[in-house]
Amino acid sequence: MSDPDDPGEVEPRWLDAAQQQTWRAFLLGTTLLNDRLEDDLRRRFGMSLVEYEVMVRLSESDGQMRMAQLADSLAHSRSRITHTVARMEREGLVERTESPEDRRGVLARLTDQGWDALRTAAPVHVNGVRDYLVDLASPEDFAALHRVMDAVADRLIGDHPARELRSGEAVTH
Repeated sequence: MSDPDDPGEVEPRWLDAAQQQTWRAFLLGTTLLNDRLEDDLRRRFGMSLVEYEVMVRLSESDGQMRMAQLADSLAHSRSRITHTVARMEREGLVERTESPEDRRGVLARLTDQGWDALRTAAPVHVNGVRDYLVDLASPEDFAALHRVMDAVADRLIGDHPARELRSGEAVTH
């Protein structure tokens, strides 16, 4: 694999016109998709897409996870997740507690209010994912998207400090 920071590298393999169009469509589409999903959640429930994903990850782990594991599962920095969880804690959606296993780790736990917020927001979010992505593609194209994004994740996961990004994946979230 080439190193873009190495000045001794050979000329890059430039994208052809079709590849460039596809790349730009991907960038625009993912930006617009994430913006719309975020806007739907903020407008209807006052929550961000990251806050929603935190609640989803917690719900998939019996309502609680170590903070470090939560950050890793979302491929976010630990400081970003700490700030997000602190905001959610002020809103009563999660609480942080000492890990009973080793007392060094900190657990994030969904509160009853957090469970209620997730149950309320999930149908709106899933309908958005369907309306803005899933139902726009044929089953074959959607399967191809899955294969491509799996290949991207497989290639980049090794470069990520936490390699457990795919554990606990959910199909519907």
